[in-house]
Amino acid sequence: MAARPTWKGFLKVSLVTIPVRVYPATESAATISFNQLHEECQTRIQQKKWCPSCEREVTSAEIVKGYEFEKGRWVVVGDDDIAKVKTESTKVINLLQFASDDEIDPMYVDKTYYLAPEGPMAGDAYAVMRDGMKGKAGIGKVAIHGREYLVAVKPHKQGLVMYTLHHAAEIRTIDQIDELREVRGKVNPAEMKLAKQVIESIEGDLNLSDYKDEYQQGLRTIIDAKIAGEEIVAPEEAAPPKVVDLMEALRKSLDQVSAGKKKTAKADDAVSAKKVSNIKSVAKKRKAS
Repeated sequence: MAARPTWKGFLKVSLVTIPVRVYPATESAATISFNQLHEECQTRIQQKKWCPSCEREVTSAEIVKGYEFEKGRWVVVGDDDIAKVKTESTKVINLLQFASDDEIDPMYVDKTYYLAPEGPMAGDAYAVMRDGMKGKAGIGKVAIHGREYLVAVKPHKQGLVMYTLHHAAEIRTIDQIDELREVRGKVNPAEMKLAKQVIESIEGDLNLSDYKDEYQQGLRTIIDAKIAGEEIVAPEEAAPPKVVDLMEALRKSLDQVSAGKKKTAKADDAVSAKKVSNIKSVAKKRKAS
């Protein structure tokens, strides 16, 4: 199913204006979701809108938006009122500042979107700005779904991506977490040396596609089994080991990684030897024929 844009407008950099469309970069449809059913008859539950004052169900046509400006006192705000908010960000993503793309703390990132040029005429200017922004992120604002977001726009492969960002006031400071205030500042050098060795022993090139959602896979297995009328026995959970001696735990970690690598190497050697044997066997058969 083709992606549908959630916003249409313009990307503006100084006097350069490019018509663009905004597409969500993430897909939630792959996640298994459940509906609420009545256990007795397995009928899907309906969520009805009820007015306790009139003591009756109301339709969507009877519902309006209200803002409580005092306790129990409301002002009604209609769609026409909301449409009168005419900020630049409703139609234009104006990049007002550029910075190095590594200056954006991942904690500030909310959602990710793709920016695509709208129409062939916009493609050339879009490509020029994409290449010109290499290593940089442009900061601006956009209004989507009735809210104005702070955004960062940066190149990604053949296109541009836009991150909606949390405002600084939305980010909790680390000193608000009681347990983190008690974490020691200085550590034992010997422990740190071993810890670095453990980390380096499992370091490698990152490919996030190697990581699968095992929880979703487990749910799918259970659902398929129940559809087929089968019973699945849950595996016993192994209790996490208690860390009594940090140095001993670090040493055991290194030993475990080392043993795992040797086992993998032996398996790879066996596979390689089998491949060589198969190649020789095929070569002999061809020579004999």
